[in-house]
Amino acid sequence: MDYDVIIVGGGLGGLISSIQLAKKDHKVLLIEKYAYPFNKVCGEYVSNEVRPFLEHLGLDLEQLGCTDIKKFKLTSTKGKSLETNLKMGGFGISRYTLDYELYNIAQKSGVTFLLNTSVDDIQKINEKFFVETNTNQTFETNLVIGSYGKRGKLDKSLFRQFPEQKQSFVGVKYHIKYDFPKDLIALHNFKGGYCGISAIEDDKYCLCYLSERKNVKQSGGIHEMELDFMCQNPFLFDIFQNAEFLFARPLVINEIIFTPKSSVHKNILMVGDTAGLITPLAGNGMSIAIRAGVIASEIIHDFLRQKISREEMEETYTYRWDKNFRNRLWRGRQLQKLFGDEFNSNLAISTLKRVPFLLNPIIRATHGKTL
Repeated sequence: MDYDVIIVGGGLGGLISSIQLAKKDHKVLLIEKYAYPFNKVCGEYVSNEVRPFLEHLGLDLEQLGCTDIKKFKLTSTKGKSLETNLKMGGFGISRYTLDYELYNIAQKSGVTFLLNTSVDDIQKINEKFFVETNTNQTFETNLVIGSYGKRGKLDKSLFRQFPEQKQSFVGVKYHIKYDFPKDLIALHNFKGGYCGISAIEDDKYCLCYLSERKNVKQSGGIHEMELDFMCQNPFLFDIFQNAEFLFARPLVINEIIFTPKSSVHKNILMVGDTAGLITPLAGNGMSIAIRAGVIASEIIHDFLRQKISREEMEETYTYRWDKNFRNRLWRGRQLQKLFGDEFNSNLAISTLKRVPFLLNPIIRATHGKTL
């Protein structure tokens, strides 16, 4: 039951970390509360900044049916629209498919998985961590990576404190069939939120939105809120009127937090959304999680080979995480203030129509260089 590294959570950051560490002959255990494959609330658009890395891992994205996305469309709450080409571009693929393929690669690389299991507590005694699960098992390890998502019960047991944010958000995702260009990602504003749509594999589309919780409370439910608030935007009205919804019910997550988090807490290295969540309109949460997994694995490898101390490892990871992501997350929070509001979204689109050369620099501000 002794491992070099235990990873709590099998999202993109956790899977990438596990693969990279196992390939360097480290004994890795990944604990995930679900069994692959499964769906997650996610916009399912991936910036091309990480595409070469994923293909180097052995993913044949073309064979998996991913879509090439080259254009971006933005609409206001009342349907004013603006469209541009994406300089870097990206691709669309479901988390159901992508995570499952990475899980298979991780297994082949030697990662041990414990699925349908959650972690209740993590204790550090001297230089060892003891990871306790809901199945009454305890595992010993030299190091723990936290990759358990936007917010989990483990945050409470670890006493992680997050600054309060003014608004509380809910995230909702559907897969749909709809008549829509496959090379276009669109972001549609509505009062108190915004909704993205883009193509994924198998002629399906991901429809994912963020809304203030007060919208849901005011309307009395998710479906009622979609009719009352989202359908005021004519583009969203058309989607909800004419699309074929493929899920029996929507995937929903509550209490989404965009305020800054710590990338290291109680000697645990955090990756992906566990370290910090970029606003969905920036469209880069997946690529940030992948890049963070790579960074963490590089630094952890040096620690396990005793090239650096634990303190140096944590300081280096914090520095590199901040350098790569902190400003991107901050810019995402500032951009979010322009959207989900009737006046601001109309003003932003009207301004960008007059000076369209500003749009691509704004998009680039939330992207990174090719990994």
